[in-house]
Amino acid sequence: MELPGRRGEALLGELETRVRAVVRASSWWERHGVDCAILALSLLALPAGFLCLRSGNVLVFALGIIILGVCHYTLTVKGSHLATHGALTESKRWSKIWALFFVEVCTAFTAEYANYGHVKMHHAYTNVLGLGDSSTWRLPYLNRYVYMFLAPFLIPIVTPLVAVERLRKMEPAVALRSLGLISLGLCSHYWLLMNVSGCTSPGSALACMFITRSLLAHPYLHVNIFQHIGLPMFSLDTKPQRIHMMSLGVLNLPRLPVLDWAFGHSIISCHVEHHLFPRLSDNMCLKVKPVVSQFLQEKQLPYNEDSYLARFRLFLSRYEEFMVQAPPITELVGLQ
Repeated sequence: MELPGRRGEALLGELETRVRAVVRASSWWERHGVDCAILALSLLALPAGFLCLRSGNVLVFALGIIILGVCHYTLTVKGSHLATHGALTESKRWSKIWALFFVEVCTAFTAEYANYGHVKMHHAYTNVLGLGDSSTWRLPYLNRYVYMFLAPFLIPIVTPLVAVERLRKMEPAVALRSLGLISLGLCSHYWLLMNVSGCTSPGSALACMFITRSLLAHPYLHVNIFQHIGLPMFSLDTKPQRIHMMSLGVLNLPRLPVLDWAFGHSIISCHVEHHLFPRLSDNMCLKVKPVVSQFLQEKQLPYNEDSYLARFRLFLSRYEEFMVQAPPITELVGLQ
């Protein structure tokens, strides 16, 4: 009789073989080029965004805010996510450089804690209570409407503050580097608004910084809770094998053009694929999606998908259960 653990390892091995064949048959452009091009275009679009803010025309000014906001989230969410996983390049040295640029300069967070919290905890212990269960996104003292509609505005303010708090726990040299890169990013953004966009006062420059950095904060917060919270949760002692853990505890949202561009496929429509193969780029996650979904369905494993609106309604109606009360541990007899 085959042991459940060995069956899970065999299933994952079979899936890895199929996915590896797709990756090997793919060009550099498919593996890395498409996503690098999106990030490069976002960087190249920044001057246009800053210059649009000089205009007295309301529509042109609004266009500048949209350009800067979308570019900001493309660099900070998509760029940071791919760089943290080493999915932008196969060079470890350049992966480190890109992580410092996208996470610390662009996002105003620390690369070390981004890697620890996301890669080493969330991915290694997906939906395991107390470890990788997305509990950092749960704020039980907020009611559902404040959390879903107002709390996202705090993200651009809280992010650098949390980063500074984390610096106390880091080695002095690393902390100084992170503080310097975070300061460089924030000060550069402020300087460009004052000297290129023509903001007439520090207050107007800070207001523009806040607006652009919170433009997509609502979907960013929502997506982070929709994809895991409310799905099966596990204890460390009884967590299932990796393939079961990812198929049960991860959810894909449908393709949404703006969020696909700014957040990336691996965060939106290919989150299951990303958790199974975290080093794949967004474009490669999209390419292997049919292989992964077909395999899981063949093996009668869950492949969770739901719409953004359906998840939004679900969280509003069951907010107390998902975000306030401690989630119950799912018992999976025969899968441990």
